[in-house]
Amino acid sequence: MTIERLHHIFLDSTGVSTDTRNIEKGQLFFALKGDNFNGNAFAEQALTDGAAYCVIDEEKYNTNSSFTLVDDVLTALQKLATYHREFLKIPILALTGSNGKTTTKELIAVVLSQKFNVTSTKGNLNNHIGVPLTLLSMNKETEFGVVEMGANHQKEIEFLCEIAKPDYGYITNFGKAHLEGFGGFEGVIKGKSELLHYINENGKDFFYNADDALMSEKVIAQNTFSFSEKKGANCMVKMKEANPLVQITFDGIDINSHLIGSYNFTNIAAAIAIGQYFKVDTPAIKNAIENYIPSNNRSQLIKKGNNTVILDAYNANPTSMKAALDNLSNLKEIKKLAILGDMFEVGETSAQEHQAIHDLSSSLNFDQVYLVGNAFAAVKSANNDIHIFSDFDALKDSFVKPDNATILIKGSRGMKLERVLELL
Repeated sequence: MTIERLHHIFLDSTGVSTDTRNIEKGQLFFALKGDNFNGNAFAEQALTDGAAYCVIDEEKYNTNSSFTLVDDVLTALQKLATYHREFLKIPILALTGSNGKTTTKELIAVVLSQKFNVTSTKGNLNNHIGVPLTLLSMNKETEFGVVEMGANHQKEIEFLCEIAKPDYGYITNFGKAHLEGFGGFEGVIKGKSELLHYINENGKDFFYNADDALMSEKVIAQNTFSFSEKKGANCMVKMKEANPLVQITFDGIDINSHLIGSYNFTNIAAAIAIGQYFKVDTPAIKNAIENYIPSNNRSQLIKKGNNTVILDAYNANPTSMKAALDNLSNLKEIKKLAILGDMFEVGETSAQEHQAIHDLSSSLNFDQVYLVGNAFAAVKSANNDIHIFSDFDALKDSFVKPDNATILIKGSRGMKLERVLELL
């Protein structure tokens, strides 16, 4: 079956599903395969649960007139997404980076939604499956697409660009994330820069933070739009304070966000700059930023009794961990605690990076620091205010609830440190 024919079937459907557990009536089911499952085996179940049509890639399962057989289901999904993207002919902005991708994506989407009907990546569905699903969630009402792209190896962003074919690009930063897969920090820069190269090679527009020296050094593009706290950029946005919520001055007005920490200032500034580029009115930009409430364990400010919790437990790497600790240190509150979990996918430098976070935590004079996980358990420590536990259960058994403190909770997703909230 041609992609054009498959696209006609898709347009007659109610959307796309890759999971029979949440399929909806009239959807087009793609029987993807994984290490521990074969979607082909669930095609009949998908029809029973309401699917109108199924795409499979194994002949022995081709037992129904509502099935179509392709060489590879994943490839068909990706090609369909690209065909649909070109069919819609809408502007698409893609973003990637080591830290802040999802928050920045959501901020850009809410700002642009003040002027356009925007479809953006849901959650962090930002890989070789998530990007196609995002594109296929766009419809004739969509006026603008915002697509988040994630990667932990080189050439992944390049591949995602060929699927989404973005008109605009933005890289949040280059940080020490997924060092193992990228082969070190230089590999991170090279991998994330694949978006910049695509934008440049295709004569598209690229946004960047002019206050980021490394980013400014790497950005060599034909068409750019910059933002900065200083004069000389296309858009000037200034941070008033972050204690703990970020307050900004832009175009003569103050904007009070619900985001924590100076590290989120750049995420907000990027959304403001992109809004300005697309001629969103300043009052509308202010409205969008001030009404955005973070969720999903990302920079959430939570009250627990008389304690204030900064919950940032969705992800962690050496760069984001340092930024969170520096931010906690700069807060005006008197009593501060840090509860930190292992950073995953750090590779050969794991011991060095975890020791560095321990040493930084020790130097910032917090009242208490709790380090949790096997990697942190291996660090060398001589500070009595730093408590080290090999896992969450060990922390739980020894944890003493603080009183009237500001508490940072941060770690990689697999550590599930949001469980600390139950201890408070």
